[in-house]
Amino acid sequence: MQPGEPSTTPPRSGAPSGRPPGGGVPPDDQGTRPTPPAPPGAADDGGADGGLPARAVADAVVPGAGPADERVRKITGFQRVMGRPESASIAGAVLVFAVFALTARDSGMFALDGVMNWSTVAAYLGILATGACLLMIAGEFDLSIGSMIGFAGMMAAIPPLYFGWPVWAAMAMTLVLALALGWLNGQIVVRTGLPSFIVTLAFLFILRGLTLAFSIAFANRTIVSGIGDLAAKDPVVEVLFYGTFGNELFAWMARHHWIKTLDDGVTPLVHGIPKVLLWWFVVAVASSFRLTRTRLGNWIFAVGGDATAAKNVGVPVRRVKVSLFMFTAFCAWLFAMLQICDVGSAAADRGLQKEFEAVIAAVIGGSLLTGGYGSVVGASFGALIFGVVQIGIGYTNVSSDWFRVFLGVMLLFAVLFNNQVRRRVTEARST
Repeated sequence: MQPGEPSTTPPRSGAPSGRPPGGGVPPDDQGTRPTPPAPPGAADDGGADGGLPARAVADAVVPGAGPADERVRKITGFQRVMGRPESASIAGAVLVFAVFALTARDSGMFALDGVMNWSTVAAYLGILATGACLLMIAGEFDLSIGSMIGFAGMMAAIPPLYFGWPVWAAMAMTLVLALALGWLNGQIVVRTGLPSFIVTLAFLFILRGLTLAFSIAFANRTIVSGIGDLAAKDPVVEVLFYGTFGNELFAWMARHHWIKTLDDGVTPLVHGIPKVLLWWFVVAVASSFRLTRTRLGNWIFAVGGDATAAKNVGVPVRRVKVSLFMFTAFCAWLFAMLQICDVGSAAADRGLQKEFEAVIAAVIGGSLLTGGYGSVVGASFGALIFGVVQIGIGYTNVSSDWFRVFLGVMLLFAVLFNNQVRRRVTEARST
């Protein structure tokens, strides 16, 4: 087409055939977004007079215009990392390891037996923190998980010891009971609209009281012993919960003097990997995948961000919340089963304050108390920090009384950091 010749291209439906004064491009099909003039010197690409097509001109970045669309805005690698929920917990874990590497370097903390000690503590809390993290992302709390640990442990120990049940059957019955209590918690929260803080606080006292009552009624004491021996003889429980994993491998390494042994020179000091570590890995990986790679994960974030908006777009808000309360109860049950097999007894005071430790680990891991933001990976690192500090203090000359002080300081700094990150992300998206 030569300059000055009329265009042979028919005008689009609903659009004027000529340009408006000033050389601008005609509005789009709906006539709702006028487009800026074509940049001078633009190559001929099929426009009416040698300019850019209307869509290309509309998407062009004009000098002096407002900020570009955030979808194409360039951000640095540091900004991308700091925008992740788990960034603070990973940085905190690196700092904690660095501190103990300097202060407890020759104490045996980082020997194989020392690693197993603090990693076991971290694994127990990591299982709880995973459930607490998902529930907090959905905007709810469960303060009854600590009491659920003691209750589930007692309910799993009494039937085999006093009624002759198989241990696996008692544990299965306890799992059903724990899931039912989690379902009840969730139903009360979603149907009454009461804060989950209040509902689960009530169940904290109810379950703790029932644990004490049952232990006194059947054993006439608050500690029920002997369940560990029965668990070791149960083939199902022995595979799932009791003892360690990889014993033959560790024995082989001991024979080749790759790891420390007892005085006989043959028996390894560490017999294997505690099964709680395997369960932590399975629960954390499965939960992280569910949160970040499935539709349910999108629903969890949506429910925690704005439950009303999520419901309006078809998200089953009630079902999501109830299922997360049940999953949190499952995590507490799993904690209790592993603990009674490890310790060999059930006690009415087990799980005391574990609900707060789980929340601390989740918050350190990047979860917001208001919901809609968090990471299972971050919660796992929060649990790791907890385990390293709790056990690591014993390898230094620092009094263990400072452990709770450290947790409080870490919680405060984590909340401040998470709020700052969330504020910056929100401001960047609004500009």
